[in-house]
Amino acid sequence: MKNIPDVKLGIIAVSRDCFPVALSEMRRAAIKKAYGEELYECMVTVENELDMQKAVADVKNAGCNALVVFLGNFGPETPETLIAKHFDGPCMYVAAAEGDGDLINGRGDAYCGMLNCAYNLGMRHLNAYIPSYPVGTAADIAKMITDFVPVARAVIGVKNLKIITFGPRPQDFFACNAPIKGLYELGVEVEENSELDLLVSYQAHAKDPRIDSVCEDMKKEMGEGKYYDDLLERMAQFELTLLDWAESHKGDRKFVAFADKCWPAFPETFGFEPCYVNSRLASRGIPVACEVDIYGALSEYIGACISRDAVTLLDINNSVPAALYAAKIQGKFDYQLTDTFMGFHCGNTPSCKMCAERAVKYQLIQHRLLEPAGSEPDFTRGTLEGDIAPGNITFFRLQCDSQGNLRSYIAQGEVLPVPTGSFGGIGVFAIREMGRFYRHVLLEKRYPHHGAVAFGHYGKALFDVFRFLGIEDIAYNQPRNLPYPTENPWA
Repeated sequence: MKNIPDVKLGIIAVSRDCFPVALSEMRRAAIKKAYGEELYECMVTVENELDMQKAVADVKNAGCNALVVFLGNFGPETPETLIAKHFDGPCMYVAAAEGDGDLINGRGDAYCGMLNCAYNLGMRHLNAYIPSYPVGTAADIAKMITDFVPVARAVIGVKNLKIITFGPRPQDFFACNAPIKGLYELGVEVEENSELDLLVSYQAHAKDPRIDSVCEDMKKEMGEGKYYDDLLERMAQFELTLLDWAESHKGDRKFVAFADKCWPAFPETFGFEPCYVNSRLASRGIPVACEVDIYGALSEYIGACISRDAVTLLDINNSVPAALYAAKIQGKFDYQLTDTFMGFHCGNTPSCKMCAERAVKYQLIQHRLLEPAGSEPDFTRGTLEGDIAPGNITFFRLQCDSQGNLRSYIAQGEVLPVPTGSFGGIGVFAIREMGRFYRHVLLEKRYPHHGAVAFGHYGKALFDVFRFLGIEDIAYNQPRNLPYPTENPWA
């Protein structure tokens, strides 16, 4: 994936001047050895503000874009927190556990120093990543750094992201319409364009010499009999249009995501549905959110940064029929009927996340709406349809509400190996206590119907990313013994 950042980590050790500096330096070297060569070791140990300036300059010159600030002993609270102020990137703060020396000359008191560090970060209104238990041995801290990397990658990505949109939100899908104020608060840029801008650029790509190679790649990806041969050139032309637009419109940003209006005018005007092309870009780390869902695109991009894998955007769509539950789920999987639902979209899920029978097909709902009754599908073709492959998932979303407040939710679960017998890109999802989560988070907090899906369990990293970004409301699917504030205790 070329559209997500690479993390170059550095470590700076700090030392309180009334403690042996050698203690911090020895412990820093042990972390470097435990983590490996990918961690840049700054040899400037910070005891004062001048040291801080030298150390920050050193890690910047080394190309570091994320930083571990290590309290090898108590640490100097002013210069150690100024590191986060002057370093342009996410910082993690950790502290040394005792046990590698005597408790007289070898005691560092970093357990205590971490308290002053956190207090001072708060006084300066500085964001930093502090692990759940930030005190440990070299091996412990190496593991903490490993957990920090996907968080840092997502934060760096968000701060360098531009979301490019085409068209206003569709009528009756105002749920996807949210204030862009929250994007700027997060450091995300947005470029809003007309569908006509996209059409003009698409037409300019007619007969592009690269089209043939893209067509061949589509054939190879899907396999014989899994695509419409007469649509390939149009879809390849559209793919090149989006990729070229992204490259020429990045501006001062490094990464891009799209949020496009895909209906009702798009298929008739362009001659196909854009879903399959959208799925191909998502598989490369360039999400293309449906229905101009800007925060859906942002959520997908965060998921791609954390997982370094393809993501998708799905409707939290329909309940699982009781008969299907009884025949295929009950007694085979430890879920109640209300734990299950179907996640669906027209066909934007990358093919690598779908079952083998997936194929480029047509959009049934739009065929009913836009093409003559009883006719063969024409311009409503171009969706990627089939059941989503079973496996672990994380359903999540970062959203700006109508009052301009950022909030989020995270719920881990799985796609069950249960045939849906339905259309579109669809799967049977199971999330513990989904019924209560649906009522007291999704409905209660007015979330839209779209949710981002990462293919794996990434709740821990997502929670830490949202915390780092300053999101105070992070909801999750609470267990039965932990009622929601709005939940009727007698229900």
